Amino acid sequence: MSDYLVKALAYDGQVRAYAIRSTDTIREAQRRHETWRTASAALGRAMTAGVMMGAMLKGEEKLTIKIEGGGPIGNILVDSNAKGEVRGYVSNPQVDFESNEFGKLDVRRAVGTDGTLTVVKDIGLRDFFSGQVPLVSGELGEDFTYYFVTSEQVPSSVGVGVLVNPDDTILASGGFIFQLMPGTEDETITKIEERLKTIPPISKLIDKGLTPEQILEELFGKENVKILESMPIHFKCNCSKERFGNAIISLGSEEIREMIETDGMAEAHCHFCNEKYHYSKEELEEFERQAK
Repeated sequence: MSDYLVKALAYDGQVRAYAIRSTDTIREAQRRHETWRTASAALGRAMTAGVMMGAMLKGEEKLTIKIEGGGPIGNILVDSNAKGEVRGYVSNPQVDFESNEFGKLDVRRAVGTDGTLTVVKDIGLRDFFSGQVPLVSGELGEDFTYYFVTSEQVPSSVGVGVLVNPDDTILASGGFIFQLMPGTEDETITKIEERLKTIPPISKLIDKGLTPEQILEELFGKENVKILESMPIHFKCNCSKERFGNAIISLGSEEIREMIETDGMAEAHCHFCNEKYHYSKEELEEFERQAK
């Protein structure tokens, strides 16, 4: 099964919902960044939430999520867009701890709780929306929930889970976001609250191999869910050798000449996908000519 996301309505349009299988996407991130188990869980949760938030956008809109919790993994940065494309990284990928008191990966300890979650939406025409909230948990699902309720003032619930194998590879990853529409009936809210008390944690649903559609059926009951559409999601970085080359040209001929005389070459590194691009002396000399 390839990764995909579904958009749905529940309870006759009173609830907007998203659910996702992100296993292969997070596997690609783990492979590229060589993250250890706890760092993988933190990055995977953030990317899973981020790609669902991207699916709420339209056209060429995109967003950036930055999580600064003060923990040992440093910052988490995630980019996503309305096309199901996502990329992300953590400052310190080689972080892992013993399981917490619940027998789960200690994401809270890795992320930290002394900091903020920031979302910047690029909605085109140089128009940006920025929202920031303090971290309330460090587990990230609760933090994204708090972001929606506080910054966007939309009653929401976010569940994200990543299961990691002992060898650091990703076993499974997925999640959901649902939001109450204006005018949601109290009876509907009560039904959802009661159902949330009885269903297993999102990590358990993922471990059982439930599809995104089945996750929403667990949340609301099959008879209450209407799937609107599905879309593929995947890890994608927009970096390239040409883009980094243009960035080198923008430094100016004097700085490029210094690179040539000091090292005789240059290397550019993309933090998001961990790709490295090498530039020979001849390529730098061409950049120098273009920069004049």
